[in-house]
Amino acid sequence: MLIELPKHSEVFGSVKIYEVQKVLKLESGKVVSPLIRGFSRDELEDVFSRMAVIIPVKDERIHLFDGVIRSIPDGCRIIVVSNSRRIEQDMFKIECDIISNFHKVTGQNVTIVHQKDPGLSLAFKETEYNAILDRTGVVRDGKGEGMIVGTLLAKMFGCEYVGFVDADNYIPCSVNEYVRIYAGVLSLAETPYAMVRLHWRYKPKVIEDRLYFRKWGRVSEITNKYLNMLLSMKTGFETIIVKTGNAGEHAMTMNLAEIISFSTGFSVEPYQIVYLLEEFWNGETRFKDALSSGVSIYQVETINPHVHEEKGDEHVRDMLLSSLSVIYHSRFANDNLKLKIFEELKEQEIVKSRREIRRCMAMPPICDIDFKKFRDVFERYSETLKTFG
Repeated sequence: MLIELPKHSEVFGSVKIYEVQKVLKLESGKVVSPLIRGFSRDELEDVFSRMAVIIPVKDERIHLFDGVIRSIPDGCRIIVVSNSRRIEQDMFKIECDIISNFHKVTGQNVTIVHQKDPGLSLAFKETEYNAILDRTGVVRDGKGEGMIVGTLLAKMFGCEYVGFVDADNYIPCSVNEYVRIYAGVLSLAETPYAMVRLHWRYKPKVIEDRLYFRKWGRVSEITNKYLNMLLSMKTGFETIIVKTGNAGEHAMTMNLAEIISFSTGFSVEPYQIVYLLEEFWNGETRFKDALSSGVSIYQVETINPHVHEEKGDEHVRDMLLSSLSVIYHSRFANDNLKLKIFEELKEQEIVKSRREIRRCMAMPPICDIDFKKFRDVFERYSETLKTFG
C-alpha cells in the first residue's frame, strides 16, 4: 500500500491530531521518502499477525456479514461479537455456521461470542466492572459494549493492535483496504498510544435511479463541525482539523485501547475524541506514561467508497443526537457552544428542550479490570464462545 505521510498536525496538550492522509495505491513495495510511504506485503503481514479485527454484529444481512468476514486479510485474527437474536430464527447460530465453514476453507483464526453470554456477565460482575451491565445483570445492548468485549478477547489472544469494522458493508474489498490502512499507519506511530480513523472518499446514495457520490454523510458533516468548534473555542484559534468524528472504522494500539473510555449507543466514535482531549489536554490524568509519550490520532481517506445498509431517518436522528450530546456535555463546551448545539438539534426537529440532550453513559477503561480473574471466569462459564483455529 502506498500512502501519503501527514503534512500537518495540530497539538492539544498531549494529543496530536494529524490532517487527513490519502491512500495513493492499494499495492506497493517498500517506499520510504519524506512525503509518501509504501508498505510491502511482508511489512503489512507482520502487523496483521499481531492484530485483531473486531466485528460487532446485530441481525445484519447474512450476505453482508459473510462478505465482510471474507475480506479481512489473512493473518489477522477475526473476533465477532454478536448481539443477534437467539429466539425464533437463531441468527447467532447462522453466524456461527458461516464462520465455521469459512474457517474450514481458509484456516483463518476466527472467534465468536454472543454479547449476552452468561459467562461474560459473570466475569464482569466478579471483576466489579458493572458499568457494562444492564439492570438484569447481563451485558447491555450497544456497539460500545460489544467493542469492549472484543477488545478484551483480543487482549486474551495477546494482540498488540485492535481494528473495528462494521458488518453492514456492501463493498467487501473496502474492508480489506481498511485493515491494510490500520496496519500501515499504526506501524508508523511514534507513540505506543495511537489511533487511526478512516474518512471515506465517497458515501454513495441512490438518488432518482442513479448513484450520487457524496463526500460526507449526513451526521458526519455536522459532528465534525461541532468537534472543530469545541477545539476552536477552547484554543481561540479556528480549526477544521477533525474530519472523522463518526468514524465507525478505526483502529488503535492495545496500549491505547486499555486506557480509553467507551460510551454507549451511537456516541462511541465522537466520544473517543472528546475523552482523549479531556484526559490528556491539561495534564490532569492518572495515565502518566501516555501523557509523556503523547497520543496520536491519524486520519486517512480511503480509495474505496463506503456503501452500507440504509437504516432510515430515525437512525440518522438518533446518531446526531447521541453525537452532539457528547460535545454538549464536554467540560470544554462553553455556553455559546451549547446554545449552538441546542439550536442545531432544534432546527433538525430532534429536540424541543435542552433537557432532551442527555449525557451519554460512559464505561471506564478496561485497564481497571482484573484481567486474569476476568479471563478465568469467562473461559470457565462461557456458553457461546467459539474459537476456530
